[in-house]
Amino acid sequence: MHSPHPLIAHDTASSRLVRALRGERPEVTPVWFMRQAGRSLPEYRALRATGGTMLEACLDPAMASEITLQPVRRHKVDAAVFFSDIVVPLKLVGMGVEIAAGRGPVFAEPVRTAAQIARLVEIDPALVTQRGEAVAEAVARTTAMLAEESAVRGEPLPLIGFAGAPFTLAAYVVEGGPSKDHLGARSLIHSDPAAWHDLTTWLAEVTGRFLALQIEAGASAAQLFDSWAGALAPDDYRRAVLPASAAALEPVRQLEIPGVPEGVPLIHFGVGTGELLADMASIGVDALGVDYRVPLDVAAARIGRDLTLQGNLDPALLFAPESVRRAATRAALQAGLAARAHVFNLGHGVPMDTDPAVLTGLVRDVHEWRPA
Repeated sequence: MHSPHPLIAHDTASSRLVRALRGERPEVTPVWFMRQAGRSLPEYRALRATGGTMLEACLDPAMASEITLQPVRRHKVDAAVFFSDIVVPLKLVGMGVEIAAGRGPVFAEPVRTAAQIARLVEIDPALVTQRGEAVAEAVARTTAMLAEESAVRGEPLPLIGFAGAPFTLAAYVVEGGPSKDHLGARSLIHSDPAAWHDLTTWLAEVTGRFLALQIEAGASAAQLFDSWAGALAPDDYRRAVLPASAAALEPVRQLEIPGVPEGVPLIHFGVGTGELLADMASIGVDALGVDYRVPLDVAAARIGRDLTLQGNLDPALLFAPESVRRAATRAALQAGLAARAHVFNLGHGVPMDTDPAVLTGLVRDVHEWRPA
């Protein structure tokens, strides 16, 4: 890092988000939304209509940075989350993957056998860093734009980087695309444990490098997404998945950020992971994202660790009457008091047909709330 990191240069270390992730409780609860940069915004749809595929947009620094800033300007959230996709690092290393509209990531060739896995893991994960210039440029552009927005707003605004956890990536790679039950990946865990280990070890380094690339370029926090971990039995998760998730964070932990000896705060998030929360919290993260199925005070009791919690309004409540949504928002904020600190979020991503005005109002409600 040749210039000061935004944690220092833009003072994002004192932002509401970073302070909360590190265990402080700001007077105003910080809020951001997973998938806040995207399809729910008319300005996003207008920009994307200018052409190109989803992955091309992710690797276009000007477009990616503009999309990342759109919800910050509109909703006044406390952080931006980098506009990208968890399969971008797989694209960078040369895998044939595209994002099909209405479906998600689709791979030209599923990787299911030991021989296919052996060929795949011969690819050097360092290619993510070597070919990641567009990602680094997009992050740098975004943090510069956030600094300008911070000056207008009068408070520092950090960027959150993210990456997919090895199990979720493996689920896509093995199935060749989205799956309801991830049976192919779950089966491979048992039918060929050695091949599964090789695949997830490789994916851990690939996705870890992608996350480190974002941090080194200027992101002030990092979230590891394990969207499909909830499909696993707890014993299978602990034995066959958790070690790779821990390894995926190592490239970030190894970064040396001058003036920031503690590094960037790390968030671990999964869907349907109520039975896995204590395990997910065990790999040295600062915060745990909790989906909408488990109240935050119940999650805090299950975890048994002094962590910040993130979440967890049910996205379905974005379509409920305002009085119902406000009551549920207050309940989530109150339950969040059970943790050392709380970052408000949804219990999963923003649905594409969400009214943007509802999200803007939700941010305002969170910011105005104070403990009773």
